Amino acid sequence: MSANRPTALIADDEPLLREALSRQLEQAWPELEIVAQARNGREAVQLFESRRPDICFLDVHMPGISGVEAARYIGRQAHLVFVTAYDQYAVEAFAQGVLDYLVKPVEAARLAETVARLKERLAAATPASNTEQLLRELAEQLAHFRGDSPAPLRWIRAQVGQTLRLIAVDEIDYLRADTKYTRVAWRGNAGEPDEALIRIPLKELMAQLDPEQFAQVHRSVVVNLRAISHVTRADNETAGIHLKGREEILPVSRNYLHLFRQM
Repeated sequence: MSANRPTALIADDEPLLREALSRQLEQAWPELEIVAQARNGREAVQLFESRRPDICFLDVHMPGISGVEAARYIGRQAHLVFVTAYDQYAVEAFAQGVLDYLVKPVEAARLAETVARLKERLAAATPASNTEQLLRELAEQLAHFRGDSPAPLRWIRAQVGQTLRLIAVDEIDYLRADTKYTRVAWRGNAGEPDEALIRIPLKELMAQLDPEQFAQVHRSVVVNLRAISHVTRADNETAGIHLKGREEILPVSRNYLHLFRQM
């Protein structure tokens, strides 16, 4: 929390709703400073990285990256409050004790309850335990409720040394299984190759990636099709993938060779 006043970010793709919540918060919590307003999930993540607010009010359903997906990137770095237009089904998904929520239109009494809880959590200096697993389950429940599939993953958080990096999925060249972890290879600063190890199994990541862009080519390797320079066939019904700007060659097992039959 900032030294003087608690700070917050509001993310909603409807400008009028952003402004309405901002005005309601001004009435319910005059000490709170709204330091950023985001129009979508991607902007929410970017503004969070630059402004580091204590609290994030995230609309659940936004184009591109949803509020739930944005929350997964922010994690325990801030106190999270979801704002939803969904009715009882979604409310039950949120009402799990550690995730706070507001239903549109936001009622003053409900907002007052949320503000009171947030003040308690700020005083305790510990965000609610918003675990990755809980947020994943919530994203799946809401996607099922809407009757569609979750939006493809757009960002991955990775610890590189003492720095928390936010990696754009579009910049990833490939992912490789490493026991219970996944090694992520992407383009860092100035397009230079970079790597990091994350605590999410490859199988779980694969289910969240855009199948039009990423393909599994080996039981332990997933590649960004846009990063491929060329593919060379081997004599034993396997192949090797050569990547743009990288020296390593990725294996293609015979089970996935059909992806390159046009060679």
